[in-house]
Amino acid sequence: MLRIMQKRTGLIKLLVPGPRYQQTIAQTAIKEIPAIKPINISKSDKTVGRWFLGVSGMVFVAVGLGGVTRLTESGLSMVTWKLTGESMPRTQDEWEQEFSKYQQYPEYKLKNVNMTVDEFKFIFMMEYIHRMWGRAIGGFFLLPAIYFWKKGYFCAKTKKTVLLLGTLIGLQGLMGWYMVKSGLEDRFQDPNDVPRVSQYRLASHLAAAFVLYAFSLSKAMSMLIPTNTFLIQAKNAMNIKGLSHLTKAMVFLTAISGAFVAGLDAGLVYNSFPKMGDSWIPDDMWQFKPVQRNITENPTTVQFNHRLLGISTVTLTTVLWLFTRRMQLPKRANWAINAVVAMAWTQATLGVTTLLNYVPVPLATAHQSGSLILLSFALWLSHEVRLLKYLPK
Repeated sequence: MLRIMQKRTGLIKLLVPGPRYQQTIAQTAIKEIPAIKPINISKSDKTVGRWFLGVSGMVFVAVGLGGVTRLTESGLSMVTWKLTGESMPRTQDEWEQEFSKYQQYPEYKLKNVNMTVDEFKFIFMMEYIHRMWGRAIGGFFLLPAIYFWKKGYFCAKTKKTVLLLGTLIGLQGLMGWYMVKSGLEDRFQDPNDVPRVSQYRLASHLAAAFVLYAFSLSKAMSMLIPTNTFLIQAKNAMNIKGLSHLTKAMVFLTAISGAFVAGLDAGLVYNSFPKMGDSWIPDDMWQFKPVQRNITENPTTVQFNHRLLGISTVTLTTVLWLFTRRMQLPKRANWAINAVVAMAWTQATLGVTTLLNYVPVPLATAHQSGSLILLSFALWLSHEVRLLKYLPK
């Protein structure tokens, strides 16, 4: 009997590996997965990355200044445009001359006929600062770009990005003037007309700024905080990539719909939430003919669409946050997800507060800047999960 038990024990040892053998198997399995080495960032890449980050920061400020200019109705105060920049009036006579130019255009004739020179100085300075900041972006981009290019700091891929960003910056300046011209045209014949820039050109101007910001920030992140391949065994985790891209798209679309709200002063139409007046869907949403005009020209419809897109964005980011709660993601990816959902709810709260308070300048400016902050976090998230790989169990 004792010999039989010893034989069975020996057989069990052969079939069931011991701790030392199990450790060997685990080590072998680990060795099969490519080792992830820390990424060393060269000094030149750090310098160029910080420059891209500086460009994105300046674009961020430009968007904020543009929002203030629009909200203070200062954008049509400068009626001329020069590539190298307009000189600021210094003497009272020069201010009088500039004011006389402004008096020839619809905004003064139909809206600001009682404006004084001192009041004009304020709106002129707002537009002047916005324009000069835009030119400063051009200088901050162009001069270092020439230097880095000559020194060989750019690889082939970075050179393409630099050329693209340079083109976008140039087009952005031209688009800004093209937008302003739409508010200076003699197309406001009715005394009840409100002289304003075209909402289409305003949306295009803002969209170009967002694209410029996104490209420069994304390039800065790729050079300053490069990511490594991360292996994950949750098969549905690959949906995170799709959700991160969808989040970026929704943030962008919501922001552009906000440009139509600003262009039509649609934030002053229904100042209640969650209902629009006494209805969930107002009766005047489809009053324009043909019907498709309502989407971009009817203030009620434009506000409704902006609400719908905002709520959809908050819902999407919340789903993303819930979806990733139990996944073992990189630490920075988790931080990015938390930042996205927190900022989405903050941005929605800012939007509702702005609406309920009849669009005060400080709140509206914070709401517009908040859209860029939310886009920044969405870009960060996309950057962190772009090299996520599925490892079958």
